[in-house]
Amino acid sequence: MRTVNKVILIGNITKDPSIKETEGGKKIALFTIATNRYYKTSEWEQKSESEFTNCVAWGNLAERCEQSLTKGKLVYWEGRLKTRIIEKEDWEKLYKTEVVISNLIFLNKKSDFEDTEVESDRKTTDDTDMF
Repeated sequence: MRTVNKVILIGNITKDPSIKETEGGKKIALFTIATNRYYKTSEWEQKSESEFTNCVAWGNLAERCEQSLTKGKLVYWEGRLKTRIIEKEDWEKLYKTEVVISNLIFLNKKSDFEDTEVESDRKTTDDTDMF
């Protein structure tokens, strides 16, 4: 049976991306985006809550993120969920879930960016490279 792992988000960059490089020279952009959910309580009071989502972009897309993304920019994201297991020195395991970005579209004014859309290469991304 087939399964689906797809995430679509529209949100703001919370800070400039952190750029790393694998031992093989592949760039990685790490950043967080903020999204908001608005709702009403049972007493009809307006409420909102923010969600902060960790994101990662690889290769050419990471390079474009490094060039174009800055804190506060509004962006449309497509990607998939990926959970990494990080083993600490005391053998404790930490689970970190991220959205691996495959496509993004800038939603701010066109003059803010060189291009209006950035899409990753359709080649398979090798997530086994660690940073």
